[in-house]
Amino acid sequence: MRVDRVRLLNFKCYGEADLGLERGVTVVHGVNGSGKSTLLEAVFFALYGSKALDDRTLDDVIMTGEEEAEVELWFTHDGREYHVERRLKLRGDRATTTKCVLETPTETFEGARDVRREVTELLRMDAEAFVNCAYVRQGEVNKLIHASPSDRQDMIDDLLQLGALEEYRERASDARLGVKTVLDGQREVLEDLHKQVEQKEEKDLHERLNGLESRRADVREKIDRFEEQREQARQTLETAEDVLERHEETREEIDRLDEEIEELRSKITETERKRENAKDEIRDLESRRETLADEREELLAEVDLEDTDGASDKAVEDRIEDLEARDEELRDELEEVRVAITETNGEIERLREEADDLEGQAADAREEAADLESKLEADEEAIADREGKLEELDEQIEAARERFADAPVDFGDAADHLESLESERDELTGEIGDVTADIRTVENAIEEGERLLEEGKCPECGQPVEDSPHVDVLEEKREERDELEERRDKLEDERDDVDERIERAEDLREAERRVDRLAENRENIEQLLAEKRETLEERREQRDRLREEASEYEDEAAEKRAQADDLEEEIADHRGELGAINTERGEIKESLESLRRIAEIDDERTELAAEVENRRERRDDWQTMNDERRETLSSKRERKRDLESEFDEERIETARGDKENAEQYIAKVDDKLEELEEKRTEIQNAIGAAERELEELEELRDRLDTVENRCDRLESLYDEAETLQATYADLRAELRQRNVETLERLLNETFDLVYQNDSYAGIDLDGEYRLTVYQKDGEALEPEQLSGGERALFNLSLRCAIYRLLAEGVEGSAPMPPLILDEPTVFLDSGHVTQLVSLVESMRDLGVEQIVVVSHDEELVGAADSLVRVEKDATSNRSRLERGEPPEVELLASD
Repeated sequence: MRVDRVRLLNFKCYGEADLGLERGVTVVHGVNGSGKSTLLEAVFFALYGSKALDDRTLDDVIMTGEEEAEVELWFTHDGREYHVERRLKLRGDRATTTKCVLETPTETFEGARDVRREVTELLRMDAEAFVNCAYVRQGEVNKLIHASPSDRQDMIDDLLQLGALEEYRERASDARLGVKTVLDGQREVLEDLHKQVEQKEEKDLHERLNGLESRRADVREKIDRFEEQREQARQTLETAEDVLERHEETREEIDRLDEEIEELRSKITETERKRENAKDEIRDLESRRETLADEREELLAEVDLEDTDGASDKAVEDRIEDLEARDEELRDELEEVRVAITETNGEIERLREEADDLEGQAADAREEAADLESKLEADEEAIADREGKLEELDEQIEAARERFADAPVDFGDAADHLESLESERDELTGEIGDVTADIRTVENAIEEGERLLEEGKCPECGQPVEDSPHVDVLEEKREERDELEERRDKLEDERDDVDERIERAEDLREAERRVDRLAENRENIEQLLAEKRETLEERREQRDRLREEASEYEDEAAEKRAQADDLEEEIADHRGELGAINTERGEIKESLESLRRIAEIDDERTELAAEVENRRERRDDWQTMNDERRETLSSKRERKRDLESEFDEERIETARGDKENAEQYIAKVDDKLEELEEKRTEIQNAIGAAERELEELEELRDRLDTVENRCDRLESLYDEAETLQATYADLRAELRQRNVETLERLLNETFDLVYQNDSYAGIDLDGEYRLTVYQKDGEALEPEQLSGGERALFNLSLRCAIYRLLAEGVEGSAPMPPLILDEPTVFLDSGHVTQLVSLVESMRDLGVEQIVVVSHDEELVGAADSLVRVEKDATSNRSRLERGEPPEVELLASD
């Protein structure tokens, strides 16, 4: 993994900061309290959010006096690019996360929890593992040394993913215990089922069921016998009821005959009355026929027709047909005239609407022509303006080119000239850097020599002054320093001269660019000018065409209005024809009304004659009906006498006795049957209970088989879980031993790089992660027995060894986070700082892609591939970043 860029806004002491990080060793340099560590905390916070804050809250992240903060991190992991963005906002007295997004090459994750989970899976470590492996925070350099062996074991196991095996082992143990609990429960169930089966079998359910079925058969036989006797009693009862019912029906029939005889007498009387009424109605109908005949004669005289027998009806019909035919002709003529008037009115309206449309089109065309006239004037003014702009651009281009009149290069060569000067400046800057590094080396040697000289030792070889012939080396170093400083001043003067030439070259380059822009503008204006001239001619042609069209529209509109006036005269003629036709149709209507009344009178007289005949027929029918009723009346009187003679009281009394006896016997039998039915139901319920118990016995036996099989499977599963638990434990022990051996080897390799010339022989790391340091004389030391600086270096060596183990532990190469060291020199003196530099350089040489060191120590700057300086404004108390050029010098003066 490599951090590519971090951007901050109102994060702690940073108002705004944007920093790109490169491969290799980057030293973040600055005085204490300037905000160096905050930069690393921002990277840590971007990855893990609130988990990176320890005991602090989100409120502590936002700069004092601000309400919002932002952190963005761009990083590359395993060759793929990622981007994290977090935004915080104060809401009242608490800060909350308003945005948290992780953009990956394949998808986007939102929300603090999802982002942290994805980062943990991506880096294969959570926040705690990150600070235990890759991020050595300020003040925690001795964390692993001071930890107990068990805590150290847990830390390293978690980093090496061995904690997962322990978790799997515990899960297997929990599963084994869970299976054991279930197995014990099933064994109890199995024992309970055995007891239940034994209890059921002791009841001898099959023998009890056979006895109950035998008793049910006896009861069913008695029920059948009593039901047969009850059926005989019911038949006797039905026979008696039938006799009594027929007796009652005879009585009812005699009563009904009395009613019918009385009803027939009433009907005969009513019918005779209707015959008399019909006779009076016939006289009235004949009188109405005579009145209608008189009205018919009057109407015939009005229509000028004679009343001859057999000919008058035909003459009326012919006259009606003739008049209706004429009225139909007149109606058709009337419709034709109305259609002609409607069509002519429509034509007049259409002509006038067309005239209105044509006049509107003429007005629109004249208005559009006027608009084009205005646009033509504006186009002519625009053309004049653009022609003036062309002249101005020509003058500006000429003025810009005149700047090259006394320039050292021709127009068009300014870019190459500027590039050449910048290259020359870079070479001078490099030489100045080399000379400055030489000066610092000589100054360090002078300081070391003066210190040795004060101690009475030779400044060159470190021997006592009286035994050393090299005491004058300091003066030579001072002369060398003066010569180097003089050379640096000369180079700086040359660089200043080149800076002035670069500034002039940049002016010339800007002039070239201005000429290019002006030329491009001139070309655009010429193109627009040509387009505008072309548009001007088109608009003139369009204006003339519109004016011609307006005149044509106006002439056509006048012609259509004249046609409409001519059609108005035709409508007046049609209206005269319409009046004559309506007058004639009125006369025809009056004649038709009289003729149709004559026809109606004929129909009414015919209907009246039919009514008279009908009433005469009905009087005859009523006479016949009364004769038939008199015959029926005589028959019913005879039937009544016959029924009264058939009455037998003795038979009726016998039937009543039989009915009473049968009802009493049936009541007694029903009680007995009810008793037997209850007994049968009781036996049937007992049979059902026995059958259910037999079914329960079979179900218990089935459950017994099922539980026995389940216990067998659980016992097998218990053995498998026990085996799995032991396998995870053995695998963890084996992997831990292999990791311990590898870590011990890497730790000794790293420690040798740091202490290759000192008195320490090696380090031992046992299976419980206990550390022992051996001196070259064989004496064993605990890490706590080392001096403060040695303990710090020892811990850094252990951290680097763990880092290497993780990086090399997955198929030989695994993408790891940058190695981050925050103020690692806190517990180191100047000599141990040199050893720290060696450790950093060795990690870089071993292939660590990115190492970030935060320190205020000037000596670490020499190990940097890139340098970032952090300064804090004393007034605003805000930090700012500045990239620096690391001097390529050795940190230690050679003896």
